[in-house]
Amino acid sequence: MSRILYTNRQIRELERIASERFNIAPAALMQRAGEAALMALCKHFPRAQKIIVVCGAGNNAGDGYVLATLAAQQGLQVKVAYLTPPAELTGIAADAAQACQHAGVATVPFTVAEIDSADLIVDAILGTGLSRDVDGVWRKTIAEINQANIPVMALDVPSGMNVDTGCCMGIATQAQLTITFIGLKPGLLTGHGPAYCGKVICDDLTIPEAAFTEVQCVGETITATDIAKVLTPRRRDTYKSQCGHVLVIGGDYGMAGAVRMSAEAAARVGAGLVSVATHPEHMDIVNNGRPELMCREVAAKADLYGLLAKVDVVILGPGLGRSSWGRELFDAVMMSRLPMVIDADGLNLLAEKKQHRDHWILTPHAGEAARLLRYSAKRVQADRFAAIAELQHHYGGVSVLKGSGSLIRGLEDKTYLCRAGNPGMATGGMGDVLSGVIGGLLAQGLTPLDAARAGVWVHATAADQAVAKQGERGLLATDLMPYIRHLVNPS
Repeated sequence: MSRILYTNRQIRELERIASERFNIAPAALMQRAGEAALMALCKHFPRAQKIIVVCGAGNNAGDGYVLATLAAQQGLQVKVAYLTPPAELTGIAADAAQACQHAGVATVPFTVAEIDSADLIVDAILGTGLSRDVDGVWRKTIAEINQANIPVMALDVPSGMNVDTGCCMGIATQAQLTITFIGLKPGLLTGHGPAYCGKVICDDLTIPEAAFTEVQCVGETITATDIAKVLTPRRRDTYKSQCGHVLVIGGDYGMAGAVRMSAEAAARVGAGLVSVATHPEHMDIVNNGRPELMCREVAAKADLYGLLAKVDVVILGPGLGRSSWGRELFDAVMMSRLPMVIDADGLNLLAEKKQHRDHWILTPHAGEAARLLRYSAKRVQADRFAAIAELQHHYGGVSVLKGSGSLIRGLEDKTYLCRAGNPGMATGGMGDVLSGVIGGLLAQGLTPLDAARAGVWVHATAADQAVAKQGERGLLATDLMPYIRHLVNPS
């Protein structure tokens, strides 16, 4: 279940089923959460001896009190710094606090002095039910924790994060590790979530698998196993026409590199033939160093018709621009029914001439998605799952919402999330390479959804592998090419 994504409401339903159908009391789940948290603490922070558990109110605080009790029993130097006095807690959280005090764990009001000498801060302040911006003493405490420059482990969620959307509710704890319980929450893995959560691990608290079958998930993460299933070895008698012919259209003045990168990426993932339709002045630039690409002069849309009749997949948009030349080519492609990947200015032109088709893959970042949806990029980022559902509904086909925790959604009522990727990818040309990867896979017979899922994962994982060798700063889009080729040939 560690790859399946559940909203907070769905997690609450799983807890209800665990209690009513499988006789797992809420207190037992809290005990299991504390045990899982202690295991994570010892594994990921083995040198931490002085632990400060900062507890708020509610069951998240209860998890913190259980962890503190168990850590003390294991011989760690632990103290609880509370925001809500234990006497004011209710239910199982109150029981956990009382047991913690009976175990001899010091419980004191939170002050900055209490955390200054800690080796590790455990965030058990605000749980998954947060629905408004953090304010008052809660905001002040989170700010002081973030300023302390001490490692933080968050229980279930960094306080201040919305677990459904990945939106920071005014302020959020900056954690190095987040251990979340029962199931993965989408907001931990997309939007601002990855920046606040650090490494995310999930413990299902040994809830029976049968319980999970009764609750519909909101989506799932993409794994290497998923990709290996669709990138199967080729038959020994395969020939190039069976691997598809891709046509990349774009490269207005000054942007020849965009079509070149997209076309090379399509070839590197295994497309049998790759053609480029661009300005006559760009012929030498595109072909230089990569003679395998077939570069065609296109001065007007009439020059495209013969090319469109010979290819299997179109990639429209890299460096296309929004001049009269780009608009003509866009109109010509829209008259065809070819499978296509639309990116960059292809998306901006589509936003002006909205259409709905089932045979295309759209690959916007937040700004392009905002233009397609006709509202702000801030609103897109505030709920990326809602935004991609709306994109797919209005435009059809498959949508890819790029960014931290890229999302993919097709005709089925499920969103896929890519956990791979890194900040080094914030550089020009990355989107062009991604469009080529997806288009090249689509040309080889993958379904649009499989091509998008595999393409996003291969692209992001290639970036992670490149960064592992040489670091994030200075990563170039073309640095991904050798890693891409390796990843599309899983052993």
